[in-house]
Amino acid sequence: MSILYIDRDDPYSWLEDLENSRTREFIRRHNERLARYLGELPRELIHSVEEYLGTPYLTVFKPCQKGVYYVVRSREGYSVEFIDWSGDREVLLKSSDLGRDVVIPPALYPNRECSLLGIPYSFGGSDEGFISIIDTSSREEVDKISGVVGNIVWLDSYKYYYARFYRRDRTPDGVEAPAERIFLRDYSSGDELLVFGENLPTNYLVELYDKVVDDYILVGVYYGWSRSKIYYGAKNRPSSWRLLLDGGEYIVKPAGFLGGEPILVVYDGEGLGRIVKCRQSSRVEEVVPETNYPLIEALAVDDKIVAVYLVDASSRLKIYNNRGEIVYEYKPGEPSTINTLEYMNREVFFREEAFSHPPQLNKLALDSTRLQTLYTPSTKLDLEVDEEWTTSWDGTRIHFFIVEMKNKPKNKTAIVYGYGGFSISITPTYIASTAVLLEKGYTYVVANLRGGSEYGEKWHRAGMRENKQNVFEDYKAVLKYFKQKGYRVVARGSSNGGLLVAATMTQNPDLVDIAVIGYPVIDMLKFHKLYIGRLWTTEYGDPDNPSDRKYLVKYSPYHNIKRGETYPPTLVYTGLHDDRVHPAHALKFVARLEEETNTPVYLRVETSSGHRGADTKIIAREHADIIAFIHKTIDNLNKKQL
Repeated sequence: MSILYIDRDDPYSWLEDLENSRTREFIRRHNERLARYLGELPRELIHSVEEYLGTPYLTVFKPCQKGVYYVVRSREGYSVEFIDWSGDREVLLKSSDLGRDVVIPPALYPNRECSLLGIPYSFGGSDEGFISIIDTSSREEVDKISGVVGNIVWLDSYKYYYARFYRRDRTPDGVEAPAERIFLRDYSSGDELLVFGENLPTNYLVELYDKVVDDYILVGVYYGWSRSKIYYGAKNRPSSWRLLLDGGEYIVKPAGFLGGEPILVVYDGEGLGRIVKCRQSSRVEEVVPETNYPLIEALAVDDKIVAVYLVDASSRLKIYNNRGEIVYEYKPGEPSTINTLEYMNREVFFREEAFSHPPQLNKLALDSTRLQTLYTPSTKLDLEVDEEWTTSWDGTRIHFFIVEMKNKPKNKTAIVYGYGGFSISITPTYIASTAVLLEKGYTYVVANLRGGSEYGEKWHRAGMRENKQNVFEDYKAVLKYFKQKGYRVVARGSSNGGLLVAATMTQNPDLVDIAVIGYPVIDMLKFHKLYIGRLWTTEYGDPDNPSDRKYLVKYSPYHNIKRGETYPPTLVYTGLHDDRVHPAHALKFVARLEEETNTPVYLRVETSSGHRGADTKIIAREHADIIAFIHKTIDNLNKKQL
């Protein structure tokens, strides 16, 4: 692979060429250096890590007429399974059947009759991969498509729509990547046709919405994560798909159909989300008004609307009738995440997950509101989960969860996880291998920062583009909370969260005792030139725009390293198969810290992982190294203090 972009003022741009022998030597040397530092500790931890990480974890599900298909990740890898309505279960396929180091991302595409199933997968966690179409009776592959593909919607036993994301070069209609298009494919003949998205500009994404079986379809067209429009038409006639509602500067999302009329969620007003009926005459009628809490997901089916709200980053599920009146409400018994609303046969299905347990699969009958669990996790950790608040620089209150293992002596070290971007809500999820640290007395903290959607679209916009510094200040406020209580603080984040930690440690190294930075975006003046980074200009701003560049350079971690400074002990980790966030972000940051500062910085580069993850055994090795780094470095810091 050649260097994607060369900046003569950047002495480390050679690290952008991952095939360069000098880059490979850099990676090898740093992996060996980390291994020497960690010694035998990762091998001592690996069994416990594998035990927690290998707990069966339901990643995705999709119902059809005869039952539910779902994917479980476990110590043995991924398995695609099926449970019929009588409760009988079977394993359809294991990831090892597809090859070595296979990752199955959270998506499945069965047809209504359950006779065909699309299974996405990739090698080493790359975004680029395959979808294999399986005949579920014979278990034979009848079709296969490759690339960054997904969002399959079936028309009949041979034809389906699918979305193709162009990450390089141009679309068939000549638009520069990144961009997305919808194709109609007939696998019996291999013919396919571009049917939607032609001439949509760069950075526009398309989503087909087909959770409710109907003769009509809703299509979302999104510009980044802050505005969208919805199209509507006959499912089998793409030429009929016409603009239904343009959100303008707001996000609008499809939610299904109520009485045959399209239902949408609109994030105008306070940005918390209201549910509207959008008639073909373009007249919008409000069904459920905005509440005091953000609406995360909604599903309109028959005469009911199922909605998931967040209350301080914990989920609540409500059912409304067609007049917008609440007829049922479900609140989990502990802080939890409810998501992935699906519908079949007058029943709604959803995942429910908490810090203490992996996701379970629930089924809720719309008529009787009888709740049944179809898949129950095998693990339930004995945790203490508290919620606290602190105040950011401008008076904004910041919520965070505090998670500890019950009946374990505490070591006064807080691992503070944050993200803060792309309208992603950071809600309770199973702590997995972090439990190894909790067993040793560590405290795990999950911070809800601006840039996410925990408190609506205004919360998101308060942490994007020129407002990004708010996210770092929110995170610093949480770190200060624990520093003032005498804790050691481990700042941890991945992807956009890696940017968060890197920016925080370069701005205020005194607040961070250890920095753990995974698969990060760090060079904020060049991110748009690496892989699909141009897509993120909608969230971060465009470095080629002088006004955007002014605020990007102020916080870009790569450009704010101070020569001669000593930053806290730092572990940066990435994977060569990450084709979403270029590994050069991590490599260049480490190179500059190593050569220009006095920082004890370490780098870990996995050769078989990507942004989508990796095989469970590979993840276990990565996590064992991360946990070993935290534990050994804290021990060293404490000894120096003594």
